[in-house]
Amino acid sequence: MHNDPELDGKYLGTISQDFVIVADTLREASYQIRKRGFSDYPIFAIGKEDGIPIGQLLIDKHEVATVWNYNASFLDEFVQRKLIKEEKVEAFKATYKDPDEFCCLFVIDGSFTRFVYIPYPVD
Repeated sequence: MHNDPELDGKYLGTISQDFVIVADTLREASYQIRKRGFSDYPIFAIGKEDGIPIGQLLIDKHEVATVWNYNASFLDEFVQRKLIKEEKVEAFKATYKDPDEFCCLFVIDGSFTRFVYIPYPVD
């Protein structure tokens, strides 16, 4: 899966700037979601508007001075909400990148929604 050109121009700059600030928190949340057995497929829904309707608020942009709010979620919620169809689950799993190395973001901006994978910084 590669990043959409529309995503590159309009979103990747602000997402990348935020990611420097939030990467450690997202990496730890991803680890905890997997360690506690919630899911092997953590997904972080991000949006500029308050009150993203997916997942639980993890990082509030007003508290950490980021452009995006970050909610922690996982594959099962996306299937339950019919954001990923049952018949597409295996395809999603096949394209899902190693969660120890990449963060799976679900970008929400109005009617624009996309999955994007951002590599965690190397320690």
